[in-house]
Amino acid sequence: MQGILAPVQFAVFLISLALVLRYLFNGEGFAVATVSIVVKTLVLYAIMITGSIWEREVFGCYLFAPAFFWEDVFSFLVLALHTGYLIALFAGIGGPREQMLLALAAYASYFVNAAQFLLKLRAARRDERVASSAALSIPGSHA
Repeated sequence: MQGILAPVQFAVFLISLALVLRYLFNGEGFAVATVSIVVKTLVLYAIMITGSIWEREVFGCYLFAPAFFWEDVFSFLVLALHTGYLIALFAGIGGPREQMLLALAAYASYFVNAAQFLLKLRAARRDERVASSAALSIPGSHA
């Protein structure tokens, strides 16, 4: 599920980021930018829920498995900022510009978090290749 949701979320993020920046630079498209942020946040919630289920299946705990501890910690900042945006939007806290700036802060944190996961995945694949190469170089190994 993560393999599907992660690229979908990134695509939604890029589209929404463009819409938010368009509003901030031109003052146009507040409604469509707002809808895109809400959609992005809902996709984020979905990926966090499915990710915690995956983490439970693989590591035995829903969150903060040692292998993903810092990624999970930072994910909570991402969730807090996105949720803060929804609260500001629905409670009418701040004006449109302030809400969009809050969304940009949420998006910046999401980008850092996504980079954390990609770097972790890349390192895991590299380690897997190294281990596989080492196993192949051992006489009698059939790995």
